[in-house]
Amino acid sequence: MLVGLAGVLVPLLPGTALVLAAGIGWAALVVDGGSTRWVVVAVMAVLFVAGLVLKYALPGRQLAGSLPRRTLLLGAAGAALGFFLLPPLGLLIGGVAGVYLAEVQRDRSTAWRSTVQVLKAVGLGVLAELTAAVLMVGAWLVGVVLV
Repeated sequence: MLVGLAGVLVPLLPGTALVLAAGIGWAALVVDGGSTRWVVVAVMAVLFVAGLVLKYALPGRQLAGSLPRRTLLLGAAGAALGFFLLPPLGLLIGGVAGVYLAEVQRDRSTAWRSTVQVLKAVGLGVLAELTAAVLMVGAWLVGVVLV
């Protein structure tokens, strides 16, 4: 579970998926009998899906219409390139560099402001996923006490 929580912040690991997998492993391999364990896993799964949806929906909604599609595509391309060249922080560094370079070409005076706007949106998505992961661990802890 701790590796899953760390995975939310480190782009190399599938954070909430690891937390859910640990919960399923606990229910299947550690706990004997009872349906409470599967109710806990179901709650964790609902929180996983909610976190996954919010991770992408909140930044998308915050950036909708404020930046050109070209800027967002260059940011995504920079993030992908950075992911392979400088793991694990390259995803963030490449994305920021891609957005900044795209915005400098478009309008030098607002380039940094647009880059900060994208960083805030990405941070909001990470915060949503981290919140879901912490709630998943909380649900598991309640399950440990109840079972």
